[in-house]
Amino acid sequence: MYSSSDKKRFTEVPSRLNESEEYRSEFRRDYARLIHSPSFRRLQGKTQLYPSVESDFFRNRLTHSLEVAQIAKSIAIRINHRFKNSKGDQIIIDENICEFAGLAHDLGHPPFGHQGEEALDESMMDYGGFEGNAQTLRILTKLEKKIIHSENIFYDDSGRDTRMGLNLTYRSLASILKYDNQIPACRNLRKPEDREHAVKGFYSEENDVVKEIKKNIVGKSTISNFKTVECQIMDIADDIAYSTYDLEDGLKAGFYTPFKILFSDSTLIKRVRKKVNRTLNLDLSDNDIIDVLFDIFSDIFSDIKLEIPKNVSKEEFRGLAIKVSQLAFGGSNFLASNGAVRTSLTSYLVGEFVRGVEFEYDSKYPPLSKVWLKNDVRLKVEVLKTFTFESQILSPKLKIAEYRGKEIVKSIFSALSSRNGSTLMPEDHRTLYQQAPHESKNRIICDYIAGMTDRYAIEFYGRLMSENPETIFKPY
Repeated sequence: MYSSSDKKRFTEVPSRLNESEEYRSEFRRDYARLIHSPSFRRLQGKTQLYPSVESDFFRNRLTHSLEVAQIAKSIAIRINHRFKNSKGDQIIIDENICEFAGLAHDLGHPPFGHQGEEALDESMMDYGGFEGNAQTLRILTKLEKKIIHSENIFYDDSGRDTRMGLNLTYRSLASILKYDNQIPACRNLRKPEDREHAVKGFYSEENDVVKEIKKNIVGKSTISNFKTVECQIMDIADDIAYSTYDLEDGLKAGFYTPFKILFSDSTLIKRVRKKVNRTLNLDLSDNDIIDVLFDIFSDIFSDIKLEIPKNVSKEEFRGLAIKVSQLAFGGSNFLASNGAVRTSLTSYLVGEFVRGVEFEYDSKYPPLSKVWLKNDVRLKVEVLKTFTFESQILSPKLKIAEYRGKEIVKSIFSALSSRNGSTLMPEDHRTLYQQAPHESKNRIICDYIAGMTDRYAIEFYGRLMSENPETIFKPY
């Protein structure tokens, strides 16, 4: 499953102490480099679902990434335990890479979540766009600092970016390459409807990096539909975490209860049904969606046992119906308000979803072996994901906060990209801006803003726009 070329890096830098590190693998070294990187630490200040300034109880990008990493590792352990290759040998998927992918997958997310991403994509529309997954690859291969550059020269005479980021192994880098698609360098000629959403993929600046990754993983730099087994595991783990833990946060935040979910207004269920059908290529009805949700929360109703006598009168039947409703309503509120019960539900769902993972070995290209969720499990995951998105992310409560976040990001970009605006950036970013070729200068500004935490972006915006600016001695 793993070859010597998987473990190669852009360049081999000898240890200062020239010590042998036989006690840990190259992939474990990658894991350590990520853990100790500033971009990983900054995830604690970036929005997952709710603005980070609201409460320190809810998940942020860092805690979400930790959960994805744990689930990804569990999936790898299960595959290693249950499946064999075409020769009948036990499958060995490196758990360190899966854990690394889970921790790293959201590094590229800017402040204020999807609205921050949308703001940067609109600002970069004619300069290669912005997309979170593409930014993750760029952070790991360019922006993070591991290799010392003599005299702080980051671009060669031809204008090529010589930075190497964390100088990771090719197999670790492949684990976060979710979309094998180069984002158009300029999208101003695309159809108007295509301009509304970020294009998934990688930037043209990292095209050579992607080719090098492919060549070292499968021996062909031109292979298409490239997605390694570890990346597929990470992608599934992300869906599982999103569908369960964001649901749990929504219950805690009071956006809904199981009772409200099951008896949601018909327009919400219709939106969920349409998206799920489109994603999974199905033809489900509204009742089918409700059945899936009912199955998820069925334990609430399992203890309701009422015997209905024969020849019951309308008044008696009405009384029984009210009693059933009260028991169901009470159980629903208990689940939503009790932390232990919420945790028990999400723990059960995560376990069920992990056990629904299937694996198929690819004898021609083992790194591209297939991992997927069984149909019934994937349906549950997709329904929960879509319901969470439609009921929370599109709610007025979050939309107002997101609108402000988008305006902050766009205002900062406008200020920094104006004439002499680059002088507002810290010294290291200003040096990069000065050295970068003309076509890359806006990308440097974009990199700087994308790396901000929510709080830092708000503070920076305040220092630019507020009538009561903070002290000039506040550090960057």
